[in-house]
Amino acid sequence: MPEKLRILILCTGNSCRSQMAEGLFRYFGEGSVDSFSAGLDPKGVNPRAVTVMNELGIDISSHTSDHLEKYLKDSFDFVITVCDNANEKCPVFPGAGKRLHWPFDDPADATGTDEEILAEFRRVRDEIAAKVRAWLESRTF
Repeated sequence: MPEKLRILILCTGNSCRSQMAEGLFRYFGEGSVDSFSAGLDPKGVNPRAVTVMNELGIDISSHTSDHLEKYLKDSFDFVITVCDNANEKCPVFPGAGKRLHWPFDDPADATGTDEEILAEFRRVRDEIAAKVRAWLESRTF
């Protein structure tokens, strides 16, 4: 059996997009992916991200919001930035085999009623899920 694919997802706050991507890589990877996430300025895991991921049956409530320095000595097959800020401020990652940039809107910036904000979290979650699923299905492990 081949080794698991190691993926690090980076964003600014490591609170929403990267957390959701980490959970989605694990879920869709079905045991073939070890995913991790980190941020340039960690803000803690956003409770709304936890809520919308639970709707898919994916529990990210035990995730931690980590600084990218935690992973500087580790090796990854892929480092994926999910926001332009992380892409610009972290153009090179020492342990990255390959680097990808998948920008997504930050649902934490959403305004409106609770339901409108949750709708934005769901939209971004679904965009990330579609990208992760398609990318994994296009690869051979």
